[in-house]
Amino acid sequence: MRPLIHFRDNGAMSTLDGRRVHTRADLMERYGLGRSTLEKWYRERAANGHPEAAGTVGSQLAWDAEAWDRWHAGHTAPPAVPEGLATRDELAERHGLSRHRLKQLWADRAANGHPEPAHRHGKALYWDEAAWTAWYAALAEPAGSPGDLVTLAEAARILGLAQSSATVYAKRPPAGWPAPAREEPLGGGRVRRLYRRADILAYQEQTR
Repeated sequence: MRPLIHFRDNGAMSTLDGRRVHTRADLMERYGLGRSTLEKWYRERAANGHPEAAGTVGSQLAWDAEAWDRWHAGHTAPPAVPEGLATRDELAERHGLSRHRLKQLWADRAANGHPEPAHRHGKALYWDEAAWTAWYAALAEPAGSPGDLVTLAEAARILGLAQSSATVYAKRPPAGWPAPAREEPLGGGRVRRLYRRADILAYQEQTR
């Protein structure tokens, strides 16, 4: 299906040798485009396929209207995305996660093995949904018994948090953060905090 072309039609029309054409003034009026954008597109026509000018109307360059409209529709249409790919927002919706949570997982990809995007378009990222789902299932279901005690570093891994964030949580716990099941003194006044895996998993479920 061809994308909709949005323009403001005031009934004005330029013609050249009996055929309908667009001057830059026409394009600015009909499409709400800036002159600098139109000039840039025309300068880069060798790369972007912009039509050549058909001639001039008065002192203004003019382009065949049908050819320009067709080029513009293709140039501004959203890219075709291969089957099986999903954006961050689509992953969030399908897996019941917040967009913030997905951003956290992506930011900590060096530690948690988050998959790389399978496709990029500008700033938009797309992931192979099957690969992402398999990765997240393994991350969300860590091995071990719920009664096991885990270190703060292991708790951070289970939750997909950066180690620095988990350290802050231990000192200034957010709402719902579990109390350590055991604390072991270390040299230099430091303390090793151990948490029940079940408590960490409960916190994870709560924050979803």
